[in-house]
Amino acid sequence: MEITFWGVRGSIPVPGASTLKFGGNTTCIEVNTDTGELIILDAGSGIFQLAQSLMQRLPVQANIFISHTHWDHIHGLPFFTPLFIPGNKINIHGAYDLVTAQGIEHALTVQLQYSYFPIREAELTANIEYFTLNHGQTTTIGETRVTSFLLNHPVPNFGYRIENNGKSIFFTGDHEPPYNIYTPGDELYEEYDQVITEKNQATLDAIRGVDLFIADSSYTREEYPNKIGWGHGTFDTSISMAHGAGVKKLICTHHEPTRDDRSLEHEFQKVLKRQPSDAPDLDIQLAYESMKIKI
Repeated sequence: MEITFWGVRGSIPVPGASTLKFGGNTTCIEVNTDTGELIILDAGSGIFQLAQSLMQRLPVQANIFISHTHWDHIHGLPFFTPLFIPGNKINIHGAYDLVTAQGIEHALTVQLQYSYFPIREAELTANIEYFTLNHGQTTTIGETRVTSFLLNHPVPNFGYRIENNGKSIFFTGDHEPPYNIYTPGDELYEEYDQVITEKNQATLDAIRGVDLFIADSSYTREEYPNKIGWGHGTFDTSISMAHGAGVKKLICTHHEPTRDDRSLEHEFQKVLKRQPSDAPDLDIQLAYESMKIKI
């Protein structure tokens, strides 16, 4: 499989001179499998550049998997040019929306209201289908299997495990490792701590052994105490998960938008220096736009 990163920032696009190296677009990852399937993970602003590259490969048959429907993961969707071209086939997959009690189709329907966008959904001329997923559900696309896993975020967020031709990827979307909401000594602390242990173990089992782990690593460990409950991980939690699941390569993404290229590299190097010399061999890198990985 070949993986290309088109957007690596979190929360909001941050174009400008200070983000040129890693990029300022929000989350979008292209996966081209060995057997010809095109899978797109999230539709942040990075999907626009992906769309331009796909114009050289018409007709497009793509499966877009949305981790969750916060703006930075869907706001590029109306600008995905293949949606406007007859003969293209676009499948959009994602979670049920607990707030609206509707499926993933609701995300695009709302975006394409005249209040927010000048083109109606009815004017999209590609063949578009929507698939609302459940936790643990496996979608088969040709010779590729994509399994959704519910992770921890303020709205339903699916991580996705992609398997093809003996290779595997796991993408977290936005994920904050579950934490105990009670303090030691509270009546429910030990009971809830067991729940947290089981949830974390289930997540590690879902990730276990993948060739490539792409993880939300928004914060430093020093920043995290002021961000608890916001639904994002840290460099350290991503590395801990990677070690616990026995993965081969970790790509840290969803970069904090207030962090320019220089400070991002600085904080990342601090994290790497803290890793024990006897830790299992793990390749850890920062995601950047146009980054390509073959597994």
